[in-house]
Amino acid sequence: MVKILIVDDEKISLMMTEHILSSQYQTICALSGQEALTLYRQERPDMIVSDLRMPGMNGYELLESLQKEFHETIPVMFMTADNDDHVEAKAFESGAEEFIRKPFRADVLLKRVSNIIKTRETIEGLTHAAVTDPMTGLLNKASFQAELQTMLGRTPGALMMIDLDCFKPVNDIYGHDKGDEILIRFAEILCSAIRQNDLSGRVGGDEFIAFCQNITDETVIAEKASYINENLLSSAAELLGEDISIPLGASIGCVFTPEEGTAFQDLFQKADKALRSVKQNGKHGYAVCRDSEKEAEQKESYSSVLTNLMQILGERNQPRGAFCLSFEQFQLVYRFLVRIHANYQNEAWLLLFSLDESGFLNEEGHDHSPSLPLKDAMEQFQFALGASLRQSDVIAQSGKNQFLVILLRLSPLNIETVTDRIIKNWADVNASRYYDISYEIEKLT
Repeated sequence: MVKILIVDDEKISLMMTEHILSSQYQTICALSGQEALTLYRQERPDMIVSDLRMPGMNGYELLESLQKEFHETIPVMFMTADNDDHVEAKAFESGAEEFIRKPFRADVLLKRVSNIIKTRETIEGLTHAAVTDPMTGLLNKASFQAELQTMLGRTPGALMMIDLDCFKPVNDIYGHDKGDEILIRFAEILCSAIRQNDLSGRVGGDEFIAFCQNITDETVIAEKASYINENLLSSAAELLGEDISIPLGASIGCVFTPEEGTAFQDLFQKADKALRSVKQNGKHGYAVCRDSEKEAEQKESYSSVLTNLMQILGERNQPRGAFCLSFEQFQLVYRFLVRIHANYQNEAWLLLFSLDESGFLNEEGHDHSPSLPLKDAMEQFQFALGASLRQSDVIAQSGKNQFLVILLRLSPLNIETVTDRIIKNWADVNASRYYDISYEIEKLT
């Protein structure tokens, strides 16, 4: 609810004004300009309705004192019983947004207050649109720079450049709508990782920026990097599915101020330099750039490069069943296993399954051509095949009607058990009515 500070040294007039406005707004009252200053500091109301003629500090002096102290535009409406036309002109010159003479009607007072509030909301809406990123609601780069420049030099802190790793495949595979959802969620994660009095912004695309006041400890940056990456990963699984295979993450380049300077552009370049270091050394981590004269050599702190590389190389959320690859990927695995077999003589088998049209009979007992396309049948067979095998087994489609299979560490006695299981699972699939399967087996040599 809108909060209004009412100021009037005449108690009866103050009570009447408060009675009218309290029907629609939250009100607080002051009997003098000095008391109004104290209440404004404590309550920070949305606007002020003040008498002009008051002993000690009049309305003009109250508004001037507030503007000097808070350096902001304060919505004020003056009220007075003075009929001098010069009073009204002076009120507007001093910065008032509205003026009303006593005695006034209740509906006129409410209407003029309502107009001030609506005008202020419109201005604030336009201002917000001009300084924020429309998708995420974070500050845009220009407004972030302007806000930060007022802090630099008087507030130590950490400037962080943050870039989403492997974001492009999200748009390519899942579409731009899902990509936008990831960006919006990441903005929420970033805001939750910093405090309300810190700054956060979007530089553009998948690049973000943040400034955390009074943070000069690298350990805190490491904790924030870990928090951001963990929450981004869980959010990606929620928005894109548990089987997401894109190594989505965040890389962070950090620089401390005033240790590394107080000019925004210099700090921005140093943070960006640290960010590039993370990108080139495993991603999903952070680096702190230290170029100051206090340290002759640049010191960059990385989260474990090997750990990050393992995360990128590894398969996330491994599905059950065999490892399904493209033919080209299968070919590489096959060549690698042949090399292993040459040195370690591990048992490994290569199987080729083929689907062929069956002599399907309709209800009248006549031959009938398959009503299920081969492509759909191959999809059903891939599912049955993958579900019949272990996670260590590998499959790939070869041609329009064939699948290759590699079985590892399997004795000759167990081959028949595996093939029988595949045939049984295929028999439970609808496509088996239209297509028969056959297979060949060879031992890897």
